[in-house]
Amino acid sequence: MDYPAPTSAGDSTVVIFGATGDLARRKLLPAIVNLARRGVLPDRFAVMGVGRSPMTDEAYRKRVAEDLGTFSPVPVDAAVWAWLEPRLFYDFETLEDLASYEALSDRLDAVEGPSSSRTGRLFYLATPPDAMADIILRLGAVGLLREDSGGWRRVVCEKPFGHDLESALKLDRDLAADLAETQIYRIDHYLGKETVQNVMALRFANGIFEPVWNRRYIDHVQITVAETVGVEDRGGYFDRAGVLRDMVQNHLFQLLALTAMEPPISFSADAVRDERVKVLHAIHPLSEADVRSSVVRGQYGPGEIDGTPIGGYRSEARVAPDSTTETYVALKLTIDNWRFAGVPFYLRTGKRLPVRASEIVIQFNRPPLPLFRHAGVENVEPNRLLIRIQPNEGISIQFQAKTPGAEVRLGTVTMAFNYADHFAGAPETGYETLLYDCMIGDQTLFHRSDMVEAGWRAVAPVLDLMNAEPGALLHPYPAHTWGPAAADALLARDGRAWRQLQP
Repeated sequence: MDYPAPTSAGDSTVVIFGATGDLARRKLLPAIVNLARRGVLPDRFAVMGVGRSPMTDEAYRKRVAEDLGTFSPVPVDAAVWAWLEPRLFYDFETLEDLASYEALSDRLDAVEGPSSSRTGRLFYLATPPDAMADIILRLGAVGLLREDSGGWRRVVCEKPFGHDLESALKLDRDLAADLAETQIYRIDHYLGKETVQNVMALRFANGIFEPVWNRRYIDHVQITVAETVGVEDRGGYFDRAGVLRDMVQNHLFQLLALTAMEPPISFSADAVRDERVKVLHAIHPLSEADVRSSVVRGQYGPGEIDGTPIGGYRSEARVAPDSTTETYVALKLTIDNWRFAGVPFYLRTGKRLPVRASEIVIQFNRPPLPLFRHAGVENVEPNRLLIRIQPNEGISIQFQAKTPGAEVRLGTVTMAFNYADHFAGAPETGYETLLYDCMIGDQTLFHRSDMVEAGWRAVAPVLDLMNAEPGALLHPYPAHTWGPAAADALLARDGRAWRQLQP
């Protein structure tokens, strides 16, 4: 079947604050190239890189070309680069006073020409989180966020959205002083991944799954986001944040929400986000006793990979030698709603684990009667639905079948769907869909303020205990292992076990 091509975005300029930083070089500009290759960018399109390093437009274009050669997931087509290159501009500003923003406004008007008032502008804040509010305040002060001349004005905010509930609420107040909620795009790159979006398609476009997607048939759910890397060059940031703030209350909670949400009345942005936020509000509040029994924090120590020694977290650059910051979290949550009451959701994420993988596992109940016990089969393996988000995106289901032979023996078999086998497409960065949605004004895959608040409220009891007792619930684990033994015990107490991913 032929599907209609995506609508081209209207006249627009993407303004990237932090244009020479890693996010812009590794993700944003390669994503823009991919959008140009797809033909969904308008002819009147520009990228304005804003940074603190002096640079001409020509020097910036040369640097972008070099970065694309390194970071683009596919070689850049010569025709695509010929189209994009003259649309790349650079503006050197200190960004510390209103004069810088007034100069930026003048530069944008000059680049966009007579249609500048009607050209949409997307301000992407690829900057440290603590700079976000000041940039928006000054953009608003010089009129760069006003939409009264016909062109839309939108701001993309990178996570983290605050450091805790109090700071998140303050950030929302700061944003609301100059922006309407419809202008704010709180980005979570996990929601740009094809398989994450396909969770809704899997559930709501197929009649076989939704009838069993509830407490009557599901034993439990596991959500895993595992990373093989350490903190790399982010030690200064990460040691203040930790994996609970960096991953759980945004990435993992959004996977939880997509898994547990009710069918929306439509696929409009607010209809979908209404259902997602209901799940976050329904997370059972954790008491201090719950936190102590249902949350495990870990920190990787020295280990080895293929016989090569690797250092522990406390030896990483810009990490305190006595740090109590967690690099691993496992937790058990329940959802107080009609569909999932009593079904545990086990979440885990960590650094320096053996495998890089993100997946959602729906484990169904075992059959109510062990009919095969007389054939020596006492414990039939449960059915599992696996949604693999990265790498090798796809969906598979595990079930039991009789093995060949005269005896009755059961074996676990897997039916698998891999995206790469069925849908052709060039590798992407994960930002293509999100950037395109920003330009066409679709907020479906972005956080709304109430979603951010609900996420922080859910983890607030854990943060409170960590603030009172910095070393609470913290267990060491060797690098390149599956985390502390306490995380295995968390499930073992319930008669369950983590699905072990193979290297």
